[in-house]
Amino acid sequence: MIVCVCRRVSDREIARHARAGMSFDDIQFELGVATQCGQCECSARAVVDQCACSNPVAALTCETSALKESREWPQSSSVAA
Repeated sequence: MIVCVCRRVSDREIARHARAGMSFDDIQFELGVATQCGQCECSARAVVDQCACSNPVAALTCETSALKESREWPQSSSVAA
């Protein structure tokens, strides 16, 4: 979604920079977000706050291919006691 219409900056771009450890001021300088009309500043700051490194969130994904047993690992029934 486009957050800053003036500079055509998306929430994904802002989030990517925030996850890289950049502050809002750094992102504002780098991308130009909230430097013209200022209407996007609250939304842009909210994205930065959600994605900032100081607020880590675990990203869990469940892929069925990753859950299959590998030939390298023995089956639990074939392990000798």
